[in-house]
Amino acid sequence: MLVRTQFALAIFRVKKREGHYLMITISDMGLQISGKKLYDNVNLKFTPGNCYGVIGANGAGKSTFLKLLEGKLTPTTGEVHVDKNERISSLSQDHYGFEDQTVMETVIQGYQHLYDVMKEKDALYAKADFSDEDGIKAANLEAEFAEMDGWNAEADASQLLQSLEIPEDLHEQLMSELTEGQKVKVLLARALFGDPDILLLDEPTNGLDVYTIEWLENFLADYSKITIIVSHDRHFLNQTCTQMCDVDFGEIRMYVGNYDFWLQSSQLAAKMRADSNAKKADKIKELQEFVARFSANASKSKQATSRKKQLDKISLEDIKPSSRKYPFIKFEEQRSLGNDLLRVDKVSKAIDGVQILDNVTFTLRPGDKTAFVSRNDLVTTTLMQILAGAVKPDAGEVTWGQTVELSSIPKDFAAEFNNNDLRIIDWLRQYAPKGSDDDAFLRQFLGRMLFSGDDVDKKVKVLSGGEKVRCMLSKMMLEKGNTLLLDDPTNHLDLESITSLNEGLVGFPGSILFTSHDHEFIQTIANHVIEVSSNGIIDKADTTYDEFINHPDVQKKLADLYD
Repeated sequence: MLVRTQFALAIFRVKKREGHYLMITISDMGLQISGKKLYDNVNLKFTPGNCYGVIGANGAGKSTFLKLLEGKLTPTTGEVHVDKNERISSLSQDHYGFEDQTVMETVIQGYQHLYDVMKEKDALYAKADFSDEDGIKAANLEAEFAEMDGWNAEADASQLLQSLEIPEDLHEQLMSELTEGQKVKVLLARALFGDPDILLLDEPTNGLDVYTIEWLENFLADYSKITIIVSHDRHFLNQTCTQMCDVDFGEIRMYVGNYDFWLQSSQLAAKMRADSNAKKADKIKELQEFVARFSANASKSKQATSRKKQLDKISLEDIKPSSRKYPFIKFEEQRSLGNDLLRVDKVSKAIDGVQILDNVTFTLRPGDKTAFVSRNDLVTTTLMQILAGAVKPDAGEVTWGQTVELSSIPKDFAAEFNNNDLRIIDWLRQYAPKGSDDDAFLRQFLGRMLFSGDDVDKKVKVLSGGEKVRCMLSKMMLEKGNTLLLDDPTNHLDLESITSLNEGLVGFPGSILFTSHDHEFIQTIANHVIEVSSNGIIDKADTTYDEFINHPDVQKKLADLYD
């Protein structure tokens, strides 16, 4: 189980430096790339003790903004000012960039200056002709090393890795010997190591299991320096963020509150703008009531008191409608299920000699919306492939009810699009029932999925990941199956599409089997949760996800399942 003790977290807590005050200031900043203006006249200030979420439509420039803050890009106009004494740490997206390094080296290199000093003094001590001059240099390096708390570096890195479930026996292994999931955790440890002044995290929850995400939420909720996050995980943003930076209309505006507060306040602003006949006094009252509801449900973070004070100061001018567009996602079933949904009996599967599933047995009932969760994505994906009939089990049986009409999205759907010269409209026409396959209907249908105008003539092989998922969801809606099978369907989607898909699945009258790392997605959809590991399963029906993970019996079984 993950280490969640105060001791484990305290090691990495902030030690305030004397002599300067941490801050990032952005003045009149603008950026153009290849003649396209991403944003203009941006003026922002980031201060310690706050966690800032950066949101915006795909392509708006969220990740680019982090590169500007880190100094990897230079603004076209204006200035991004970071004090030279402040150390910036960012999450590496290159999972294979450290293959020849040990796990311990990879983490400590996250504090590059510390690592360089450590290597330089070690090289001096290894010299056969160690001179007096070398001794003076080594003494200076030792002083600098001690000032950076270098003597505790390996112990701190080890504790951090163990908190992320990377055991000690892996710390001296090469990164090339780790699984993909383990590499993701090591790179997260690398970013967090050494108490950085400014922490930049681009999609930090990608590839993490839900328990590690919870650990990271707890870590960041009390982190008292500057944290700036790009994420599509709504629950994560809500649990960690004190402010949201919205990249919209070619601007970046900062709003007090978490993601839910930003979303609902922007909807309130749109409603107020449309209601032109309402008196200003009535609008102010509605705003005050809205703020009061959010203030009463502040997050668990110790930053909540400060956030509440900021929320109370919000005026009508501070809230603005968003330009975001949401796809229309609604699943309907052609016919209802009968009495049986699914029976899985003693299913086992090994891959390359490694046991992935072992004697798995469970029964799902009509109306179940079942979330399959695991600390190993390969386990859940293999199970989903077996349920979809794409992979055969080594042993056991999968029996679907006779009335089941299955519609699915696999995790890897590249074969649907690669080397495919069909236009979007013609690709979708293959799956449309008679009477729904004419151009007028398909164009209208695709328009609601945000493929407007000439977009429908794009070839499917050149689509982005998010566009391909929206195509797959369009296919599913036309198929009108009574049972939906979705393996990590929010992958590649922006926040708006995730929200629409979430609402569409909540409203679906049939049965759903799905995997996800998105806490809110699981919590709002599932009424049946099954934890799957290579050592067995934990099966709990008629439960929400929060009830599942917080149940004492489940926690004990989880410890037995993974220890």
